[in-house]
Amino acid sequence: MAKLTLHKQTLANMNEICEWFAAKTATLSYPIYSSYDIRDAGYKISNVDANIFPAGFNNICPTDKETSAGLMTKYISKHYGDVKNVMLVTEEHTNNAFYWENVYTIKSLIESSGIVVKVAIPKDLPEPLKVTSSTGREIEVHSALVGGPLLKTFKPDLIISNNDFSEQYEEWSKTVLDYPMNPPHELGWYQRKKSTYFKYYNQLAEEFAAIAKIDPFLLTVETELFEHFDIGDEKSREALAARVDAMIEKLRADYKKRGIDQEPFVFVKNNAGTYGLAVIRVGSGAEVKEWSYKSRKKMKAAKGGRDVEEVIIQEGIPSVVQSDGASAEPCIYMIGCELAGGFLRTHSEKSSTDSLNSPGAVYKRLCVSDLAINTPGCPQENVYGWTAKLGLLAIAHEARELGARYKGYVQTSCRES
Repeated sequence: MAKLTLHKQTLANMNEICEWFAAKTATLSYPIYSSYDIRDAGYKISNVDANIFPAGFNNICPTDKETSAGLMTKYISKHYGDVKNVMLVTEEHTNNAFYWENVYTIKSLIESSGIVVKVAIPKDLPEPLKVTSSTGREIEVHSALVGGPLLKTFKPDLIISNNDFSEQYEEWSKTVLDYPMNPPHELGWYQRKKSTYFKYYNQLAEEFAAIAKIDPFLLTVETELFEHFDIGDEKSREALAARVDAMIEKLRADYKKRGIDQEPFVFVKNNAGTYGLAVIRVGSGAEVKEWSYKSRKKMKAAKGGRDVEEVIIQEGIPSVVQSDGASAEPCIYMIGCELAGGFLRTHSEKSSTDSLNSPGAVYKRLCVSDLAINTPGCPQENVYGWTAKLGLLAIAHEARELGARYKGYVQTSCRES
């Protein structure tokens, strides 16, 4: 099993791995938080999605929530010094009670060190809104616009964003350039690409594998970019179908060589997507050509109604993880460069090869804080945790490529933070 091999080799080479990770983080700027969807097929374990503006903090293990408060304080003080006021900029999902429970959790983590937090959205609001979370918590939401009522009296030392900027909010972002913002606006989905993320993730996985003395296949995920995608154009769909068949044949040959008894499949994903939207599993190019109206509609638009103009074709990784008989996948949350929390996303109506990030998902216990008690006895937390850390480094490389501005940020290695 890949998990036991990875666990054994990371433990055996932990000093060298930690030195490598510290050296990497010393030269990179990394966001205040991030989250990672991980798939464990038994024969490989890989990161299959990364979110720089994560929702779902409310779902992490309760013990992890307790330790995350200290990690949040540590990150802010180390990278920004004495912060007294924070404006937490969120999505505009005013009717999504579960999202607001996530916001409440993040707000509470920041407030635990005595910081004053005001929640705001980049929209004109004549007066604050009152929203209610899924557990009945009431949150006051202000306008984040410069010149609005909030910023006339409240001066944030730091803007923390939980809005993923699928919509650019270009004019608003220009007005707040004087404020430090983390994660930076430039890491928003209006320009971020999954293909860039996975390019770096796979490169870093190979570096990690060399230090851990393992086959990089155990951590990497085949990913190809398909540009100029047009769901309404038959020639575009045919070209995509040909690329799907080519990847499946490549995977089939690789699996056969390695003695892996798994029929290959792939996911076609929007290259700039989030919330599990515009993601379809396919087992052949013929399935792409035969997409139903429903499937074509799914691949036509992403969050905010944006057209899907590029997709990635990604190796499908089935999940051997289960919880109460339901298919499951680990989700790992980080604060800065440290593991903050986790949970298992489960779905009783989905198979081991389906995307589980869909309505009906249920969240079960997975605590990364157990690692501090007994690292050798926590193989899944250790292995999934290092997969997430590779993801963090990939995001940091993305930020550098995109020219993301970490205004006011003091750069330090993970060893120091």
